[in-house]
Amino acid sequence: MNKKIGNIFKGDKVIWKVFFFLCMISIVEVFSASSGLTYKSQNFISPIMKHTGTIAIGVLVAVVTLNIPCKYFKLMTPFLLLISFITLLWVLLGGETINGANRVIEIPGFTFQPSEIAKGTMILAEAQILSAMQREGGADKDAFKYILWLALPITFLIGLENLSTAAMLFAIVVLMMFIGRVSMKQIGKLAGIVGGLAVVGLIFIMLVGNADAAEQQTATAAKVVKTEKKGKIEKLFHRADTWKGRILKFGKEEVSPKEYDLDKDAQVAHANIAITSSGIIGKGPGKSVERDFLSQAFSDFIYAIIVEELGILGAGFVVFLYIVLLYRAARIASRCENNFPALLAMGLALLLVVQATFNMMVAVGLAPVTGQPLPLISKGGTSTIINCAYIGALLSISRSAKMRKQKAVVQQKDTDDAAEA
Repeated sequence: MNKKIGNIFKGDKVIWKVFFFLCMISIVEVFSASSGLTYKSQNFISPIMKHTGTIAIGVLVAVVTLNIPCKYFKLMTPFLLLISFITLLWVLLGGETINGANRVIEIPGFTFQPSEIAKGTMILAEAQILSAMQREGGADKDAFKYILWLALPITFLIGLENLSTAAMLFAIVVLMMFIGRVSMKQIGKLAGIVGGLAVVGLIFIMLVGNADAAEQQTATAAKVVKTEKKGKIEKLFHRADTWKGRILKFGKEEVSPKEYDLDKDAQVAHANIAITSSGIIGKGPGKSVERDFLSQAFSDFIYAIIVEELGILGAGFVVFLYIVLLYRAARIASRCENNFPALLAMGLALLLVVQATFNMMVAVGLAPVTGQPLPLISKGGTSTIINCAYIGALLSISRSAKMRKQKAVVQQKDTDDAAEA
């Protein structure tokens, strides 16, 4: 029986344990944080059953993915790139509008976010470019150019409707360049250009954006999550209002509790209340108070609910799980004989951990509101399943790395035995 179970759950055991704990925390905390949904629908079991079903599908996807040999991931790259570009254009022109942004495509029966597919595809393509162009002194100088040819259009298309996701993806692309031994001179020039463009973009947002319109949109979104599909394409940078509102809110001076406007800053305020009222061990699972006031308690601000219910110890444990995930990915990468699986393992781990870091920083007030869910914990459809596929890919890489290590040990033993004879 144990052997049969082991044949299903193959790969790095530590990653499996981290995956299990994140899924269990997700089920418990999403059930608690979905009180607003259950109240509206008057069905207290349906939201959590749907989320549990999504996780079950994700686990199945992870098991299927881990059984795909790593070499076949390369073959998938051209098809995934084509799908990514088509769906990113599709969502801009005819996607479903939710909370003022076109981020999902509605297909009869379900919706999905093209950006989730595009993120993993970009990491996969970059790992392939860097591995193919490794030289004795580092990556070939042309690798930098090829990576940007893919990264710039992908991040631009994502950034029009989801700037935080585009910025996060581009940061991971640069981190992978560093890991892949791209010239520091090239990375330095890129950092300077990006910094300059960021300043120009910030000035543009502050000049064009309308913070009052963003506040009205936020207030409407708190009551109605889904809006009607647009009849025509909105102006190219219609998200500037939201971006300016978030920047102003994050950069404003602290005010006393009596002067704080709960109507305008409800999410941040109730997230802060949830965290400050938690204590060491928290209020206990299912006993959150602020979940009833946070409009995205089960998604963007679920870490605040985790802190409130599980306390500093529980919140620290969640951080520990992501750290372990990154550490194990680095260990797996160090055991890989080839560059491609090593770079892919690090890229996928960074994709999950960097996003988790953004989410947790927003929840505790260290970063402006970005709308990034907590990977493998927040309630979601496409994001949950795709993140599970990333875990499956890590497990697949760990399997091949482990087999190579065992083969090397056997060969070394045979060599030693032959020498003794």
